[in-house]
Amino acid sequence: MRITNTFGEKISEDMFGLFFEDINCAADGGLYAEMIENRSFEAKESHGTPGNFYAIDDFGYAWHAVCKDGEEAPRMQYVTGTPLSVENPHYLRFTSYASGQGFSNQAYDGIYMEKGETFKVSFYARCVKYQGESFSVEIQKDGIVYASDQVAAVHPIPYLPFSDLKMEIHPEFEDFAERIAAIKALDSTNRSREHQWNYYEMHITARETVRGADFILRLGGTGIVEFDLISMIPESAVAGVFRKDLFEALKEMNPGFIRFPGGCIVEGISLENRYQWKKTVGELKDRKYIPNLWSFEDDRMKTEPDIMRPTTSHYGQSYGIGFYEYFLLCELLGAKALPVLGMGVACQFRTTEMVDSDSPEFDAFIQDALDLIEFANGPADSRWGSLRARMGHPRPFGLEMLAVGNEQWETQYVDLYQRHKKFEEAIHAVYPDMKLLGTAGPILDLPLFDEAWDFYRKGEADKPGFCYGVDEHYYVPPKWLYEHVDFYDEYPRDVAVFAGEYAAHTKERENTMESALAEAAFLTGVERNADVVKLASYAPLFNRIGHSQWKPDLIWFDDQKVYTTPSYQVQKMYANYRGDYIVPLNGQEKELRAKGIYVSVTRNEDEFFVKAVNTTEEDFLLEFEDDKGNGITGEAKAYILESAGTKEPDLPEPSRIREVTTMLHGEYVLEKNKFTILSVRVKP
Repeated sequence: MRITNTFGEKISEDMFGLFFEDINCAADGGLYAEMIENRSFEAKESHGTPGNFYAIDDFGYAWHAVCKDGEEAPRMQYVTGTPLSVENPHYLRFTSYASGQGFSNQAYDGIYMEKGETFKVSFYARCVKYQGESFSVEIQKDGIVYASDQVAAVHPIPYLPFSDLKMEIHPEFEDFAERIAAIKALDSTNRSREHQWNYYEMHITARETVRGADFILRLGGTGIVEFDLISMIPESAVAGVFRKDLFEALKEMNPGFIRFPGGCIVEGISLENRYQWKKTVGELKDRKYIPNLWSFEDDRMKTEPDIMRPTTSHYGQSYGIGFYEYFLLCELLGAKALPVLGMGVACQFRTTEMVDSDSPEFDAFIQDALDLIEFANGPADSRWGSLRARMGHPRPFGLEMLAVGNEQWETQYVDLYQRHKKFEEAIHAVYPDMKLLGTAGPILDLPLFDEAWDFYRKGEADKPGFCYGVDEHYYVPPKWLYEHVDFYDEYPRDVAVFAGEYAAHTKERENTMESALAEAAFLTGVERNADVVKLASYAPLFNRIGHSQWKPDLIWFDDQKVYTTPSYQVQKMYANYRGDYIVPLNGQEKELRAKGIYVSVTRNEDEFFVKAVNTTEEDFLLEFEDDKGNGITGEAKAYILESAGTKEPDLPEPSRIREVTTMLHGEYVLEKNKFTILSVRVKP
C-alpha cells in the first residue's frame, strides 16, 4: 500500500460523536446520578399499544412502609392540596404510630455504596402534627445499617390572625396576647407556616461496601409529616449530576458532538408525551414528570423475539438531566451540542397524531426552537438567556447546530417538506448562521429516502444554508456493512451526511466482536468520505442490565459496574485517532477489500493513522511504501482491538485495546479477525 505525502479533504473535528436517548434507563437510573426512584411521588403504570395506550396513577411505586413486627402499620397516603410544585402536585402524607417508623425506597436495583463513599441526601418535609424532634436516614440490608445520619425537625408555627398587627390587646385576651408575643419573639429565619415546606439536607458515609440495600427514612416520633422530592446522590457525581463512572466512559471516547434527546423520545407516543424542553429546565421540583415513551408496551414485543421489549411499565422521565444539564454535559466533555426538536408530529411509527403545519399550534413548535437557541446562546439579560444564567451559566453555551425532526418522512398526511421550510425560514431569519439538519426517515432502501434527499439538495441549491446535513439511520446485519463500505463514495457533496443512528445487528442482537469488526470496516468507508459525512454516532448509547428495551448498545452498566462493548472500543479508537485530513488511497482500498482487508488512512501534520480490519482467518502482511516507492520505516504504535475473554450470559463480549510499540521495516502484520490502528510519525 502506497501512502503518499498528501493532504486530502479535511475531516470534521466533530465527526465521531454520541447519540443520547433516555432508553434502557439511560437517564433516570443511569447517567443521572440520582439513586431514589420515583422521588416526587408521580409515577404511573403504562399500558397499551400505539394508538391505544393509557397510564394508571401509581404514586407510591417504589416506596414501602417500615415498622417493627406487632406495631400498627404506618399510613402512607399520596395526596394533593398544597404541593411543593404545581407541576408535580402529589406528595406523601405519612402517619407514624410509633417512634422509628418510616418508609423505604427500592432505588432501582437497591442502593450500592462503597466503603468510605459519601452521599448527599435531601428532601422537603412539612410537619403537620408531629411529636418527634428529628428525622433520620439509614442505608440498611439484612438488619445491618451501613450508613446513617439524622437532622432536627422544623416544627411549624401555627398561623394566628392579627399576629402581625400593632394593636392594644384587651385584658380579656391576655392569653392570646402572650401567644402573639411568643411567636414574634421567635427567630424569623425559623418561622414556618403550616402550609410551608422545609428543605433538609444531610451527608452520609458508607461504613462498609454494600449492594442491594434499602434507603430508609425514619421518624423520631409519632404524628403526621408530609414529604416530597426525596433525593440521594453520590458526592462523586460530576457537577453534582452525572454518575462518575458513566461520565468517565464518555470522556474516554472524546466525542465531537452529542445528539440529544433522541430518538423517538423527541416525538413521544403522543404529542402530550413528547419531549418539551421548556419543562426540563429551571428548578428540579418544577420539572414535570411524565411516563417514558419506552414504558408503553407494544403487543409485537411479546411475540417477536427480535423486537425490543420494555422491562418495566413504570419507566418515567424526571428530567434530572434536562436541556441545561445536556448543554453542561457537552461543555464538560468538550463536545458540540446537537439538539433534536420535534416538528409537530408524534412518532410516525406509533401514531398519526400531529398538528396542522398552518396552525398556531405548529407556530409554537417553531417558537420553541427559537427560544432554545436563545436559552443556549442568548445574553444573560435576554428572557431565556437569563434563565440559563440563573441556573448557573451566565456565559452562552455556543450552540452551532440544530436538527429538525426525527425519522419523519413525507406522506399524504405528514408534510415533512413544508414543515422543514417553515422551521428554516423562521430560524434563519433570526439566526442566519445556525446549521440546520433534516431527516430522511428511518430506512435507507425505500423511495421516501431518495425523495427526501432530492428535497434537501434542491433546497440547498436554491438557498445556500437551507440544509447543512441530512440525518440517516440504519440498523443492519454485519454483512450489509461489509458490502456497503463504499456506500458514500458516489454521494453528491452538496449536502452533508449525518449518520445519526447506526449499528450492526446480529441475529441475537448482542454486542460482540462480530458486530464491532463490521462497524469498524464500514467506518473506514465513512472516514474516507469525510468530505461528505460530517457527523456519525452509534445508537443507542446506554443499557442498564435488566432494564433493556433495545439491544445492542454501546455501554452496558448495572448499579455497580460499567461494561464497555467491542463497539464502544471501535468508536473510541476512531475518535481518538481521527486525523485531520484524509490520505487518498486512489483505489488501493478496493484491492485490499477483495482480500478481506478494509482500510482507511488519515493524517495530521506530523503523524498518519492506518486503520485496518482483517476479517480473514489468517494474519495478513501489509506492506507500506512512500511516494518514491521506498518502504516506510521507523517507530510506530499499534492499537489492536481484541476479545478479552468468553462472553457471559446477559453481558456484552469483553474486549480491550492492546497497545504495542513496534519498528516498521516497510511492512506490518495485521492479526486475523482484529481491528488495528497503526500510528506512524512523519519524518521531517
